[in-house]
Amino acid sequence: MKILVFTEKPFAPAAVEAISNVVNASGNDLEVVEKGSREDLLNAVKDANGLIVRSDVIDDAVMNAAPELKVIVRAGAGYDNIDLAAATKHGICVMNTPGQNSNAVAELVFGMIVMMCRNKYNGKSGSELKGKSLGIYAFGQVGRNVARIAKGFNMNIEALDVFVPDEVIEAEGVKPLHDVNELFSQNDFVSLHIPATPQTKHSIGYDLVMKMPKGGVLINTARKEIIDEPGLIRALEERPDLRYISDIKPDTAEEFEKKFADRVFFTPKKMGAQTAEANFNAGVAAAEQAIAYLKDGWNRFQVNK
Repeated sequence: MKILVFTEKPFAPAAVEAISNVVNASGNDLEVVEKGSREDLLNAVKDANGLIVRSDVIDDAVMNAAPELKVIVRAGAGYDNIDLAAATKHGICVMNTPGQNSNAVAELVFGMIVMMCRNKYNGKSGSELKGKSLGIYAFGQVGRNVARIAKGFNMNIEALDVFVPDEVIEAEGVKPLHDVNELFSQNDFVSLHIPATPQTKHSIGYDLVMKMPKGGVLINTARKEIIDEPGLIRALEERPDLRYISDIKPDTAEEFEKKFADRVFFTPKKMGAQTAEANFNAGVAAAEQAIAYLKDGWNRFQVNK
């Protein structure tokens, strides 16, 4: 069977080599298309049985062009770039690779926090993290790694996740919360890790951000769609003490940067999983999962039904 790796953002060479070794050892064939066009994807997927992608958009048109496709694996945790309803219609299993990028994202959270607390290293006096409070919105693999790192800074940590029992959160030395208003009003830093769903899109805006304590910092390494950008801009206009740092450049990034300059920071592209280690781990996991599904239907991390 043929497994296609199609990535606009290529895997690291070491990851591609490891993926190749895993696929070849399984007796399957591998095709790798990097930085390909939409036309390249539609051509390459025609005879593919398995497809591995990163942030590439996989929609109904792609699946229509792939009559032999049985499994799509997103090398990473988020999968909103894949049309799940279309995949289900076509009888295609879609999986992600949860946990493989989580430490990389968590480390980036603190890289950005420290940079902002030190005023982007502009020579002016900054602030420390010791004794400050951190609220984590969603306590999955990334959230738990954020909590682990925060302990090293001696921060006070709270978390909100309706899908995680209190005892699981408490076992990590974190205080569970049950109200998003408390999460924002009680914490100097709020780190967002919620997915983009109909319920969460544009849910983080003026009302919540205005509840943050003086000097509050909002951190987003999740999805840009969860932010109500006009509402956040209004909050930053009314509260010159607030700051926003994000691994996802907003649609209105130029307005943010023009109005708030040193109080905002955005990576040039999504960088959370952009480490050699995360790249390698997610790629190999994706290959192993695709092979396991094609061999015997293994689907532990299936995200569509």
